[in-house]
Amino acid sequence: MTLLLMAAGRGSRYGKLKQFDGLGPKNEFLMEFSIYDALENGFNHIVVITQKDNVDFLKNYLSPKLPKHIKLDVLSQELTDLPDGTGFNGERGKPWGTAHAVWTARHVIKNPFAIINADDYYGKAAYKNASNFIKTRENKDAYALVAYTLEDTLSEYGSVSRGVCKRDGNKLHSVVERTKIQKVNGGLTDMDSGLHFSGDELVSMNFWVCNPSIFDHIEHDLRIFLENEENIAGGEVYIPFVIQKMLEQNEVSVAVIPSDSKWFGITYADDKEKAMKELQDMTDNGEYRTPLWPVESA
Repeated sequence: MTLLLMAAGRGSRYGKLKQFDGLGPKNEFLMEFSIYDALENGFNHIVVITQKDNVDFLKNYLSPKLPKHIKLDVLSQELTDLPDGTGFNGERGKPWGTAHAVWTARHVIKNPFAIINADDYYGKAAYKNASNFIKTRENKDAYALVAYTLEDTLSEYGSVSRGVCKRDGNKLHSVVERTKIQKVNGGLTDMDSGLHFSGDELVSMNFWVCNPSIFDHIEHDLRIFLENEENIAGGEVYIPFVIQKMLEQNEVSVAVIPSDSKWFGITYADDKEKAMKELQDMTDNGEYRTPLWPVESA
């Protein structure tokens, strides 16, 4: 099984590349805890999508830490890596979005895989549940979303963007991105739409279980995206939007898997101290060893 980590973001609200900030007790990156949890639950192929300038650094950093039987691919998300026959004119500074980041791995992933953000902590049980889904699903073409409770994914320091889920039983019906959810007068409000939330809603934190068929769908959506010149300067193609379109066209079934886990992330610089405390507490409680990687992995 493969774990794909998206680590090509620019950290605009955090202020720097948070994917490479040492948050663990021994200055481990947050993604190292995700990789550790995934390996404990049967994942044996790690794919990291990052910026071109970070590829060699990340390969050299991770390779000595991982057990020898674990395959590692570190890939660069390139602006020029586009579907055959397409291109763009004008200036473009940032990547094409999370869907394009996933598409970057189309040549190295041939089996079911999980997708996560490299700068989020998802919890051990989330990987166990995702692994069990891949191993036991009756429909080999099925996708899944490992979902979290909205109230448990907020930041104390500002608004958050969350994909709010609607379900039909245990099947995902839709994911609608709400871009500015924050606490207001004791409740939760999306300041862009004015919608109010109880906090019990399930949300997507970009922990998806997909099949390689997703690559063809992303390529199709990229072609459409690039036809509109207004998208070139700053538009992005997001993985939830691709899956939402697949749902609407009845091209996929997506199971909703409760995470049964604690989530935390570092959206804002002030989130760092809390994340560091969480990792230290879990290490002190024996959930993680320290140092995280044994010497024999080198």
